[in-house]
Amino acid sequence: MKAKRVSKHIWSLKSWIPFPIHVWVVIDEEGLTLVDAGIPMMAKGIMKFIKQLEPLRLNRIVLTHGHSDHIGSLKPILKYRNVPVYAHQNEIPFMEGDMLYPRRKKFEVNVEKGIAQPLQINDQDEILTISGLTPYLTPGHSPGHVVYYHSEDQVLLAGDLFTSRNGKLKKPISMFTGDMNEAVKSSMILRKLKPKQLEVCHGNTVFHPANQLEAYLQQFGKDGTN
Repeated sequence: MKAKRVSKHIWSLKSWIPFPIHVWVVIDEEGLTLVDAGIPMMAKGIMKFIKQLEPLRLNRIVLTHGHSDHIGSLKPILKYRNVPVYAHQNEIPFMEGDMLYPRRKKFEVNVEKGIAQPLQINDQDEILTISGLTPYLTPGHSPGHVVYYHSEDQVLLAGDLFTSRNGKLKKPISMFTGDMNEAVKSSMILRKLKPKQLEVCHGNTVFHPANQLEAYLQQFGKDGTN
């Protein structure tokens, strides 16, 4: 596993299977937040890296979504340190096996019931910032997919909303995306946030991704005006 500091408060941890898989460790004044939990083989590397940051301790895990390559290390990490796990309320019934993920043939019990709790919302149904990360619902790849924006670092942790190659925005992996049209609509979050850099699970860093949005949308015959 390769660790790389991508901004002041964020580290990226990378493995390969054979394509890249990233999770992120976010540092704040209270400790550490893990964004996504990768695949099972990443558990030891994630825990080793977290131990290297002591006396800071892991305080929580937040998920972009519940597909198997984003929750694979949850169990061993929670045995190491029992912390709360958060996901969007729309995602939880799918990853717990109560609802069938779009375009899947079998129900997936990727996370046992009672482990994940919904991200908290305010009276306006806006998801609350957590550990310096503001979550935004970006459905399409999965029904409750969420991206996390670190406003101070201007970094968007985008999970599987996109992939990337050689610093260029690419679409999410088609065979695992429930609704590509909805995922493309969700990509408009770049226009709203205009992050300095984008980090994806499967790919590398994209700098100033909003500058690529128009070209990205044109691949799908869309102009992003609706």
